[in-house]
Amino acid sequence: MDAARYWPGKNRVTTLDLIERAATVEGLNAADLNYPDHFVDAPAAELKARMDDLGITLNGGAMRYYTDPGFKLGAFTHPDQAVRRAAIDLTKRGIDAVREMGGGLMTLWMGQDGFDYSFQGDYKRMWDDTIAALIEVSGHDSACDIAIEYKPNEPRSYALMPDIGTTLLAIREAGASNLGVTLDFAHVLFADEMPAHAASLAARHSRILGVHLNDGYGKRDDGLMIGTVHPVQTIELLIELERIGYDKAIYFDTFPDHGGLDPVEECRTNILAANMMFDIAERLKDHAGLADAIARQDAAISQRIIMQELYRRG
Repeated sequence: MDAARYWPGKNRVTTLDLIERAATVEGLNAADLNYPDHFVDAPAAELKARMDDLGITLNGGAMRYYTDPGFKLGAFTHPDQAVRRAAIDLTKRGIDAVREMGGGLMTLWMGQDGFDYSFQGDYKRMWDDTIAALIEVSGHDSACDIAIEYKPNEPRSYALMPDIGTTLLAIREAGASNLGVTLDFAHVLFADEMPAHAASLAARHSRILGVHLNDGYGKRDDGLMIGTVHPVQTIELLIELERIGYDKAIYFDTFPDHGGLDPVEECRTNILAANMMFDIAERLKDHAGLADAIARQDAAISQRIIMQELYRRG
């Protein structure tokens, strides 16, 4: 394992260890921390001080319910009211920790909130409980944005919020001004959606509060390096984000550990790829010929322009 190579003889790798190693990547200037996982061995104040020393900003927090076996049957959708209360209270403590560190974003990936079988769940009750939880959580600290990161399934066979449409419906019902969407590129592909289209809908009906760039083959949450499978769709998403006016962090949600990659080298590759694709997107966003082809829905011409830019020589 990479951790064993980097920290030989170290039995336990701490959050501070991980932050310090991440800081060795040139161009990496922000990070998210999972709650409660990354706060177990160091208080928020100590984490913030070390990140400040290293020049890394806290982009936000991400709730992780799956580490507690008590939430396997659901967090916000659990049939036991006491468990739902515990999930809500845990989320509030996570928001407090993020705010203590100067952050303003909490991301909710509710993978455990769903079902596996027909006749397992009361769909109306599960939905009502989730909306009630979102209202309470978003009202805990109105200065902290709450982003829903949707995903079709895993670990549950069916997620309660599997796609952009269902997520936007939930946000509309909850009605909180600090609620929004985090788009995870691989999750969007997994949901059989076009990333730029999902971004357009999210911006039209809510707000995009986070973007997780990665890649995959659309069959599962692969978490591959960005642009390695869908470079054209990634560039289209970046152009759409520019048009929308998205100005928040770009987060690399990739999984180097799956194949034993050095995470530092993997992150360097992600940064290189992102910068190159941002350059391409910048050249294409005001391209008159491309805009004209899109207006006519002329895919032959639009793809020719994209390929000429993507594979240009010199």
